[in-house]
Amino acid sequence: MNKSKHFPTVIFSTFVILSTVFCQQVMAKSWSVKSQVEYKSALDKLSPGDEIILSNGTWNNFEILFEGEGTKEEPITLKAETKGKVFLTGQSNLRLAGKHLVVTGLVFKDGYTPSNSVIAFRSTKDNLAYHSRVSEVVIDSYNNPDKSESDYWVALYGKHNRFDHSYLEGKQNKGVTVAVRLDSEDSQENHHRIDHNYFGPRPIFGSNGGETLRIGTSHYSLSNSYTVVENNYFDRCDGEVEIISVKSAQNTIRNNVFFESRGTLTLRHGDGNLIEENVFFGNGVDHTGGIRVINKNQIVRNNYLEGLTGYRFGSGFTVMNGVPNSKINRYHQVDNALVENNSFINVGHIQLAAGSDAERTAVPINSTMQNNLIFNENGQQPFTLFDDVSGIAFKGNIANTLVDEKIALGVKQEKITLKRADNGLLYPVNKTLAAKGSKKSLTPTLKSATGPSWYPKIEGVVAFDSGKTVQVKDEADALFNAVLVANEGDVLVLADGQYDVRKMIDVNKTLTIKAKNKGKVKVTFQRSTLFQISNGGSLTLDGLNISGMNSPDAAGNTLIRTQKWGMVDNYRFVVRNSNISALDTNHSFHFFDSGKGAFANYIELTDNNFTHITGDILRLNKEIEDLGIYNTEYAIVKNNTFKNVDGALVNLYRGGTDESTFGPHLEMTNNKIENSGKGKRNKSAASLYLHGVQVVNIETNTFENSAPIIIEHTVGEPKTLIKTNTFNNTTSPSVEELHAKGPHTAVLVDNKQL
Repeated sequence: MNKSKHFPTVIFSTFVILSTVFCQQVMAKSWSVKSQVEYKSALDKLSPGDEIILSNGTWNNFEILFEGEGTKEEPITLKAETKGKVFLTGQSNLRLAGKHLVVTGLVFKDGYTPSNSVIAFRSTKDNLAYHSRVSEVVIDSYNNPDKSESDYWVALYGKHNRFDHSYLEGKQNKGVTVAVRLDSEDSQENHHRIDHNYFGPRPIFGSNGGETLRIGTSHYSLSNSYTVVENNYFDRCDGEVEIISVKSAQNTIRNNVFFESRGTLTLRHGDGNLIEENVFFGNGVDHTGGIRVINKNQIVRNNYLEGLTGYRFGSGFTVMNGVPNSKINRYHQVDNALVENNSFINVGHIQLAAGSDAERTAVPINSTMQNNLIFNENGQQPFTLFDDVSGIAFKGNIANTLVDEKIALGVKQEKITLKRADNGLLYPVNKTLAAKGSKKSLTPTLKSATGPSWYPKIEGVVAFDSGKTVQVKDEADALFNAVLVANEGDVLVLADGQYDVRKMIDVNKTLTIKAKNKGKVKVTFQRSTLFQISNGGSLTLDGLNISGMNSPDAAGNTLIRTQKWGMVDNYRFVVRNSNISALDTNHSFHFFDSGKGAFANYIELTDNNFTHITGDILRLNKEIEDLGIYNTEYAIVKNNTFKNVDGALVNLYRGGTDESTFGPHLEMTNNKIENSGKGKRNKSAASLYLHGVQVVNIETNTFENSAPIIIEHTVGEPKTLIKTNTFNNTTSPSVEELHAKGPHTAVLVDNKQL
């Protein structure tokens, strides 16, 4: 009887609830907009559950302000009519502020943000986003044309926000790709989630300011962030030494993959961070690194690191020295770090108490490294101890190599055989070693599981010789016209004959220009410059005879140069099998001159003959403000002959004390240098002038009656090798330490002085 007595009341209550839900669903509206005016009108009418749909097409110069107050059950949504078909171009950006907002399906391309962010989780300093989500958004090479102008691609403010399944590739101007900002109490202890994003290739920036992800800043590094970064794919993120820079406390970085990325996941500031289940595949690529530990209470466990070549601050694993009573922006002492069950497979360097110097004297304390697996198939001992490491307890670690005697009691040498498991990772075959290294349950995040499924992950850099082969006849303006209409990756094959070029050739695409028959093509030019490499351009020359005989009788001509200012894209420049002569119609006639701000991934000169040149060969010295900026990552000079060159063969400059980069590098091998570098206008008074170059290999060259090599070491523990060279009537190389005390650190061996 009691149940039947209350039955009508139950029916009525259920009816009320269902009616309320039905009414709310009916009231939710969808606004399809085709213009910025229509968008603004719809924005003013939004209620929980509503959505704005941007029509397919190109929206140019659209600064989207998306504000609203949704609910957990009924968020307010801004989305593309069709995901990937709405393009934000020109000077466009997105600001979202309020609660429970969702944005999805947009593509930012062919432009740059006019503000300091492409996507910002706030509209003003005081109006932030909470419980909001940006998902399946693309930012593709959306770079400010002023490379030195800093901006974020994504800036997270507020609390409980999510950025996921998005695609970010090709950031080349200064600034962090994704930044978590903690600059107010309302953005601290934020519990953001950054997951399943594809961080595509970020080219080498050539100075500080090229991080891919940063959580906090030094100023707020004692604050907790509680940000979770998980299941992302970092693909060749090479911007600078810090791929991820953690500058806050209580963050979790887990189950991310770092593929052939130069640099490290760096615990730069802040305490109590957890780094677990991340996978690093270096594949032997130069300067690929792993994890760098600084500060207190850090946990690094169950990570897998393989094929990493990096050293010093970019090594496979680094524990830093700190600064006693450190300022907030310097290096705090490592205290109570736990490093356990990590696999270091073919990792070249594990560096402990790194950075030890007159300032960084606080050694690691109260820390533990246990149950880690170390395996190097080449038998190399990976550990380097730069200071006292007695504050690190080593327990239960195994290695297939001998290790430094100071830690040998905690690292047992074992015969280890590895086998690759179904998850793609290597594990010991011996079951008694199953508790060492990373767990077999580790599941690396797949590249295909990150980013939006509808946006292809295409290689960003066009390879040389990847396009069509185009035959070019010996006719008036033929070379100029062929370059003008060529497509990316094309190879222009020049027929035998002479090409007298009357207009400067602008190269704004990836091109190869080569002789059909080596030595049978002569190129002369009537302007002060033959080739200019502009934004987007890369150039290979092969088998040509190039003469300056028809160039203007004026000082300061340049055979090849970059755009003088405003290059954002990195370029590549290669000359092979060619003869370069008669750059001597007047003084200071240079072969190659870099513009300010221009940056080459590499410059290569191989198997060429250079003769009668009144200027320099490679002028890579435009960044003179001493801010750690430079003009090329690699300069490679092999098997060439240089004769009667008045200027320097290489003038390469990297000034300042910044330690955020790996380069520049110079490789100079098997060259013959005669009567070069001694011109009165060669201000360096050197055949090679190298200031602040980080890696130098000068080997098996012959210098005859030439100016000396002058090398100036600055910061970063530069590696310089000068080996098996012959110096005939040429002064011995000069190496000077400009900052470090004591003798220089260069290695000079087996050189002959005649």
